[in-house]
Amino acid sequence: MENLIALLVAAPLVGAALLLCGGKRLDRTGHWIGTLFAAASFAVGVALFADMLGRSADHRALHQHLFTWIPVGGFRADVAFQLDQLSMTFVLLITGVGSLIHVYSIGYMEHDERRRRFFGYLNLFLAAMLLLVLADNYLLLYVGWEGVGLASYLLIGFWQHKPSAATAAKKAFLVNRVGDMGLSIAIMLMFTTFGTFAFGPVLASTGATSEGKLTAIGLMLLLAACGKSAQVPLQSWLGDAMEGPTPVSALIHAATMVTAGVYLITRSGAIFNAAPDAQTAVVAVGAVTLLFGAIVGCAKDDIKKALAGSTMSQIGYMILAAGLGPIGYAFAIMHLVTHGFFKAGLFLGAGSVMHGMNDEVDMRRYGGLRRYMPVTFITFGLGYLAIIGFPGLSGFFSKDKIIEAAFAKGGTEGWILGGAALLGAAITAFYMTRVMLMTFFGEERWRKAPTPSPDQPSVEPAAETRGEYAPPHPHESPKVMTLPMIVLAIGSVFAGGLFSLNEAFVKWLEPVTSFAHGHSPVSATTVTAATIAVLLLGVAVAWLMYGRRPVPSLAPRGSLLTRAARRDLLQDDFNDLVFVRGGGHLTTTLVQLDHTLVDGAVNGTAASMGGLSGLLRQLQSGFVRSYAVQMLGGAAVLVAATLLMRGV
Repeated sequence: MENLIALLVAAPLVGAALLLCGGKRLDRTGHWIGTLFAAASFAVGVALFADMLGRSADHRALHQHLFTWIPVGGFRADVAFQLDQLSMTFVLLITGVGSLIHVYSIGYMEHDERRRRFFGYLNLFLAAMLLLVLADNYLLLYVGWEGVGLASYLLIGFWQHKPSAATAAKKAFLVNRVGDMGLSIAIMLMFTTFGTFAFGPVLASTGATSEGKLTAIGLMLLLAACGKSAQVPLQSWLGDAMEGPTPVSALIHAATMVTAGVYLITRSGAIFNAAPDAQTAVVAVGAVTLLFGAIVGCAKDDIKKALAGSTMSQIGYMILAAGLGPIGYAFAIMHLVTHGFFKAGLFLGAGSVMHGMNDEVDMRRYGGLRRYMPVTFITFGLGYLAIIGFPGLSGFFSKDKIIEAAFAKGGTEGWILGGAALLGAAITAFYMTRVMLMTFFGEERWRKAPTPSPDQPSVEPAAETRGEYAPPHPHESPKVMTLPMIVLAIGSVFAGGLFSLNEAFVKWLEPVTSFAHGHSPVSATTVTAATIAVLLLGVAVAWLMYGRRPVPSLAPRGSLLTRAARRDLLQDDFNDLVFVRGGGHLTTTLVQLDHTLVDGAVNGTAASMGGLSGLLRQLQSGFVRSYAVQMLGGAAVLVAATLLMRGV
């Protein structure tokens, strides 16, 4: 069966090659070709999963060596794959959810002239992501890591005729390059420390390596994870990336690319376990980001950007769990999978709403849509209940386990982390209820001409003032779009319960990630009760603010925190001040120093030599008598020096 592993990557890679190189002759069938190759990869994954289940827990890992890529002296890089319980989990998630998003895109991108190219980019992304999670060494993982960055750039900026989309794609690419430097430095440190970058030898040698080196490697891996998973301080690209088509948001920003950082940290668990300082940094980043993203999500009126803030927050939960070590690795991946179901479903639901509302994204111009989009309402509603942790749904089982693990950290740190996780749960319930109420309940605000807004224009002001505003006609999306939403909604309801049954998911991952029961000062029952309490509190506050009152067409000025959250807590302002303007001032200063000191020293030396040569040139008169006198004087000096030396 190990010979089939390469087919997982090859299928979407061949699909991408056909669609991107096949030309216009494939325009009519390109979407079906792309979907077929994605589904083929999923079918291979299911076959390998069935075979893996038939093996004992300790003998489920498969390896496939294709060829030696770079053999130079002691440096050896192999193209080889490793399929174990961790990578299999990602394979099924990537190919399963990816295939559903391909199907959804058939309807969503139906009228796009470049649909064939879009599906080619989707296939390319799947191939790169599968390479990332199947690689058996860090160097090959890096190839997939960079491939994912390239594909995400192409997909985010797919509608490059929009300046905002082109800018968002460049921003995502550049910010990710900062994190990518962390991964490249980590790989270099691994090779100089261990003499290899294969997972097995590197992770098995951590016990015999100094903590300082492991800490450096761990911090560089964390930097890489922050870039791909949009964690503080490299989170600024995620909100802007919503400029891409909605299926891109569902694929990249829900189930796949943004989870790459969680995979990297979990796969490198042995390094972080042996480097407590790096592990503490992981926990801190996760805790800060889960609150950062939640606060940003509360202030967004753009439905996709509200979900983007939610993604940032939920990935923060996963990073937090991964930073807890063996206590939390399994729960981080469990929440990653359940999040893949309900967040992909929420993004597809948002796309369905946009599809029926003439691509309007401002929730203040929605309202009462449940009567016109019943399937979208039900599937989106189930995703909403799952993400807020409603008892019995997927998020309830996965997120609650992370909160329990945070308290199990013990001591003051455990109380801080557990408190942050609980606060994040309350804010999640608030902003997701806000999204639900503003979109599907209340007054049908889309019937009225929107008030002109310089920040969120959707209709020409001239048309509004002439009374020519034509309201949209909301309607349900076609079956090719609603069917994937229904499947994802089913996963949002049942996946968490199945994973938690007899700790099935923990036992599945334990041979790879290991597992340890923490000693929490708070019982599981107390944590569950507290989580439900803060959930109800968040829902109640949202209902009081958005359910009982009419939603204004323009957002009120709000508090200082609200205004900051609308600006993503000033993250772009900070980057502009420190890196853009600061970098500009630094460059100007360096140029001036170069002109003043470096060029000044060079030019001064040249001028001095020119002056000296001018003085020396005066000695060259061209008269023989002058040269004879100089020779006589020189000889006299030599004779005098010789006599003096003898006297001494």
